[in-house]
Amino acid sequence: MSTQLSVTEDTTINFTTPSKYKVILLNDDQTPMQFVIELLIAIFNKSAADAEQVTIEVHNTGRGIAGIYFYEIAEQKVHEATLVSRTNGFPLSFKIEEE
Repeated sequence: MSTQLSVTEDTTINFTTPSKYKVILLNDDQTPMQFVIELLIAIFNKSAADAEQVTIEVHNTGRGIAGIYFYEIAEQKVHEATLVSRTNGFPLSFKIEEE
């Protein structure tokens, strides 16, 4: 005795693109501009010209966008940049904002 079973399944899968987050660099009066430029190049993969432009924006307006990433990457970049800043004795600060 053989039984055949037929199953029909209608599956709809909805994908949503994960949100991106801005890493915001905040101005302070103690961190040298050259250090900020080097940090933006090393950690945030900015070109020298872009790093200088962001640094000037931070100096003039009090804040600038270091980069835009998925949340976990933004967190890691902030952690790395803060560690390098503190290791070098600078109080450079960052925050993460949803784009």
